[in-house]
This record gives sequence, structure tokens and C-alpha cells, in this order.
Amino acid sequence: MSIESLIAEEFPQDPALIYMNHAGVGPWPRRTARAVQAFAEENVRSGARNYAARMRKEQELKDQLRRFINAPAAEDIALVASTSAALSMVACGIDWKWGDNVVGPAEEFPSNRIPWQAQRKWGVAYRAVPLIGADPEADLLAACDRQTRVLAASSVQFGTGLSLDIGRLGAACRKRGILFCVDAIQSLGALPLDVQAAHVDFAMADAHKWLLGPEGIALFYCRAEVRPQLELRQFGWHMVEAMGDFDANEWRPAGTARRFECGSPNMTGVYGLSASLDLLFEAGSDEITRRVLKNSSYLIEKLKVIPGSFLLTPDSESRRAGIVTVRLDGQDHEKLRQDLALAGVICAHRAGGLRFSPHFYNRESQIDNVLEILNVSI
Repeated sequence: MSIESLIAEEFPQDPALIYMNHAGVGPWPRRTARAVQAFAEENVRSGARNYAARMRKEQELKDQLRRFINAPAAEDIALVASTSAALSMVACGIDWKWGDNVVGPAEEFPSNRIPWQAQRKWGVAYRAVPLIGADPEADLLAACDRQTRVLAASSVQFGTGLSLDIGRLGAACRKRGILFCVDAIQSLGALPLDVQAAHVDFAMADAHKWLLGPEGIALFYCRAEVRPQLELRQFGWHMVEAMGDFDANEWRPAGTARRFECGSPNMTGVYGLSASLDLLFEAGSDEITRRVLKNSSYLIEKLKVIPGSFLLTPDSESRRAGIVTVRLDGQDHEKLRQDLALAGVICAHRAGGLRFSPHFYNRESQIDNVLEILNVSI
């Protein structure tokens, strides 16, 4: 099937709607809805009679995610409730020493800031580095010292859409013995991530943005060599090595990333995310990235010519991802967002401006329509 036929089949959206908020909550493809519906119908007809098949589906999803981020093994992948949950597992699991610090961008989303700030009771400082210079990676690394235990950064900043050079940061962290934690929620599904090539120790991302999956399920990658460094804070039947031995009085955590899955899996999310990943594999990572960057670049060039516009998104093509944020002089951006929503344009108010985040299936003609509506509204 051609990419255009695939898009037409999987995204039969209301023609009056132009969805530009994949950095918020993305719509599901048709196959994802069908997978969840089929799972629901199975529950209606037979309950958990086929529970073994569900466990196989859980493992299938982990292998899909392994391939998606080039993890060494499916055993390095845990399925958790959210990006915030995964970040908290890392932040609360490290054996901190008084005087340790964590370095991260000042503009981070709260999920990748609050868990680190919460460690101050152990004498851990959070060093927030403004990413306003020409070389944000150098600024982040300059803030690291001998007491830096973790560099925690989003691959793409949620407000401005700034894309960081994760490989450069990871290589520097590995050389210095600093743990490297990547919040990939604003890139995974839009841009490629190779956790091995980028020397990533921890990576996490919810399904409901660029991965086009359900809310309530997220990937948590933990490099095998650093897994024992995280002290567990949650416990239950699912995270033990002998998971099926319910009568055992003695237990030990699973040696795999399953140790971070304390209880029963979100099987609705498992079936939904697996179907969404199946679509992304079919469309092709390179083609998705090409289209996402083409859309963001097209939008940037069009926004530049609007009088009184100021782009918060970097102009450099190497710094672009799927997010484009613009400020417009003299405008109430929240009211403007609401006006656009009434006209069928779904975007967000972030970083003091309007944030647009088209995915690979959005068309240039839709972007043109957005700009026509925007020009009428301002």
C-alpha cells in the first residue's frame, strides 16, 4: 500500500477538523481503534480465558519497542503508566549522596523537572540550564561537574520544539561517568532514537503523542548495565523473578526491566500501542521523519511572513522536530487558541505562544488552511 493510501485508510478524520496537536494528545489510527475494540469484544465474550495470549502480546509489544529504539534486548523494556512514572523510578531509585546534582534544561516540562527537584531532601541539587545559546549541548555539559550524577534532558523541548543532539550528550556523559536520562516523549514516533548509538542509560515516552497510541501506557528503557543501580520503590506480583509462583515466600526482583512493572499490565494499552507501532513500522521511520520535518519547515516559513510574528522554534533545520511555536505581537494567545479551535484547528498555548505540531499524515494544504484561519483571527 502506498503511503498516501495508508494515510487515507488510517486517518479518516472529520474534514472540518485540522489536527495540529500531536505534541499534546494525538488521535488514534483506525487500526488502533479496531485493536482495542477487538480486545474489548474478547473480554465481553470470554473474559480472561485466553490470558496466555495476552501475555504473548505484551512480549510482542516489548519486542516492537526494542526494534523501534534499537535497544539491545526486549528485556531492557518495561511497560509503565507514564513518562512521569518512569522518570520517578529513576529519580527515586538512585542511591544519592549528599552534594550530588542533576543537570537539565530550565525549560523542561514538569515531568522531567519535579522528580529531580524532589530529591533535594537527600541533598541533591537540580541545576536548571537555560537553552538560549547557540550551543545548548555545550551549555548543559558545562554545568556538569564531578558531583553530577545525572544529565536529564528531553530530546525535544515541549515549548519551543528545540531538538537536542542526544548522541553528543550521551557520548560526553558516558565518558564522564554521568548517567544519561532522555525524556523522548516529544520525539519518539516523529524522529528516530537509537539508544545504543546515543549512549542512553534511561529513556521513556508515553504512547499518546507522536506514537499515536492510547494514554496510560509508556515505554521505559533501562540499560542492563545500570539496572541494578536503581533501588526499587514499588513491589508486587509482576516484578518478581518467579512471576507465576504465587505460593513462594521468598522472592527476588526480576533480572530484566520487568522489575519496574509492579502489578498487572494495562492490556488495553498494550493492544492499542502495538497496533499504532505496527502502523509506524509500515509507514517507515525515515519517511515519517521526512514528512514531519517537511511539515514543520513549511509551517515555519509561512509563519515568518506574518506581520508581528516571532518564532520560538529554532530557525536552524538541524534543530527542528515536529513542534513549531510562534508568538504574535499584541495577541491574547489563549483566546486565539480558543478561536482557532472553534474554527476546527486544534493546537496548544505553550511557552507564551501558539504551538502547532503536525504529524506525518498532515498535508501542506491543511497547513495553508490553518494559516488562512489564523490570519483572519489576528
